[in-house]
Amino acid sequence: MKELALGLFILTYVLLLAFPVKRWLIALFSAIVFVVIGILPFSELPFSIDFNVLMMIGGTMGIVALFIESKMPVLMADYILDRTPNVMWAMVSLALFAGIISAFVDNVATVIMVAPVALNIALKLKINPIPSIIAIAVSSNLQGAATLVGDTTSILLGGYANMNFMDFFFMEGKPSIFWAVELGAVVSTFILLYIFRKEKQEVHLEEMQKVDDYFPTFLLLGMIGLLIAASFIQIDFALTNGLICISLLLIGLVRDSIVRKDISVVRSTILEIDYQTLILLASLFVIIAGINQVGIVSDISKIFIQVAGDNTFIIYTLIVWASVILSAFIDNIPYVATMLPVVASISASLGIDPTLLYFGLLTGATLGGNLSPIGASANIAGLGILRKAGYNPTTADFMKIGVPFTFAAVISSYIFIWLIWA
Repeated sequence: MKELALGLFILTYVLLLAFPVKRWLIALFSAIVFVVIGILPFSELPFSIDFNVLMMIGGTMGIVALFIESKMPVLMADYILDRTPNVMWAMVSLALFAGIISAFVDNVATVIMVAPVALNIALKLKINPIPSIIAIAVSSNLQGAATLVGDTTSILLGGYANMNFMDFFFMEGKPSIFWAVELGAVVSTFILLYIFRKEKQEVHLEEMQKVDDYFPTFLLLGMIGLLIAASFIQIDFALTNGLICISLLLIGLVRDSIVRKDISVVRSTILEIDYQTLILLASLFVIIAGINQVGIVSDISKIFIQVAGDNTFIIYTLIVWASVILSAFIDNIPYVATMLPVVASISASLGIDPTLLYFGLLTGATLGGNLSPIGASANIAGLGILRKAGYNPTTADFMKIGVPFTFAAVISSYIFIWLIWA
């Protein structure tokens, strides 16, 4: 059974890489096969899927859709631009702003919000918009690991390691991964300042974006506030965070339908939720539970230990940089979902706190996507906006920014996490 499970798992991964558009269908079919042929007993199926994670992601996606529709992110960007002296600071500020938003909003949604602002500035000033859009994309990817709701991989870690919202800031009395990410953001900002050093044209903002509906903003802030409150209260209920996100989304939808007297708004918001990603994740939970059931996860962890011995530093280094390299070419969602139980098994074998390796995994997998144009969905979205506007960014264009940005952020975060958590 173990050989069959391993073969099916490898085949699934190969197909996920070969047909990225159909990932959800491939994972769903594979999960069904895992259950039908008995790799994962049917009785274990409900317990293998983390419904709290799925509800958090779905609810957050819906709330973010309402937030984007309100035009508040554009108004916030306008305020930033109105206070910058020249193009260099405008572009760097927009990238930093995208990063801050991305700590609480999906990376792709952040790029879709902020990139058009940078594109409009570039068109008005008749400058090349390619570097600024790429900077926004990589900055969004960086900050996704900063908070529990910043990225799907963060939510996966929170669910697997039972981490709450505040654990991403301080955990066991120590600075947590948020501070490692912010250190990486500070260091990588100098890279951006160097890249845009010649852009000294003045920026003139003709008019501010108008926002008529502030309720979605309060809804998003309310979600963050309630997740923080739940962290302090320590409610012993597995679906707490998921119910918070779903409940606030329902409040937003009901309120919209009443205020606008038009149910089509509700329908469009519901359709904005990425159901394919939710199906992909649910299926991956089943697949990973199956390979764990037959002992493959334990075998993978033993391979890591054989390569690195029992040296914690080497294993930590291997996990971080292997994650960086692999995430430059494969989607980090299935990768992180697969590696979390492996990291837990390695930690148990060595008798060490798994937090060090968890943070190393999340750092490498999240930031590694910035090494290549196809390494993260936000990169693909940013480049898509450029192509739609008539520009043709090359791989070299992307890597001129992505590579130095990634190494600056990863090295600083890698050192910080080791010094604090080793």
